[in-house]
Order: sequence, then structure tokens, then C-alpha cells
Amino acid sequence: MVFPKWPAAAGKPTTRAAGDAAETQALRHLQAAGLRLLERNYRTPGRGGGEIDLIMCAADGTLVFVEVRQRSGAHHGGAAASVGATKQRRIVLAARHYLQRWRVPPPCRFDVVALDADGLQWLQAAFDAG
Repeated sequence: MVFPKWPAAAGKPTTRAAGDAAETQALRHLQAAGLRLLERNYRTPGRGGGEIDLIMCAADGTLVFVEVRQRSGAHHGGAAASVGATKQRRIVLAARHYLQRWRVPPPCRFDVVALDADGLQWLQAAFDAG
């Protein structure tokens, strides 16, 4: 039996659309701060891999792997707190895969852009690969 899909609530974007809008807002903020976009939604091949929302390049040549998180409220610590150890490991895995294209990898860092009721917060060097 095939069940029909429930229509999205009138005026309320889908989770995917809201995520895309958050990534676009974060991208604009980072570009205004002088970073250059290299990749968007970079995924490692195969199952169980990682995904990086934005890969940016800072003016000094540092690669910046950016995780964008959006939450409607501050419950459970808000958007920034939702990037836990498991998510960090997956991002690091994807970053290592991405860096295989360089003979000598450039300096790198992992940032988080959190969007919630308090607005946009850019956490530079939010975690490391260690």
C-alpha cells in the first residue's frame, strides 16, 4: 500500500529548504568577512562517510571547513551545542578525504556557524581534528 505524503504546513519551509537557507545565510556572512567559497555540501563517497556544508578559503590561505547548524530555539543548548563528538568525527573524516587532493595540505580549521533565536554566531576554530 502506498501512503500519500503529508503536505508541508502552509508557509512553513521543509527541513531541507530551511537548511539550504541557513547555509546561504552563513555563506553570505563568511564571504562578507573575506572568505572565498571552494565547495558546498562536499560529501565523501560511500555510506557512513562525512559531509561538510561549506569549504572556504581565508585570505591567508587557510582552508576553513564549516558546519552550519540552525535551531529554532535554545533548548538542548541551541545550534552550536548540536555539533557533538560524532558529528565532529564525520566532518574530520570528510576533511581528510578532501585534503587528499593536495600534495602538501594547507593550514586548516573547523568552524561552526550557528543560527538560532539569538541570530548568527560564527565560532572560529570551534573544534580540531585531534
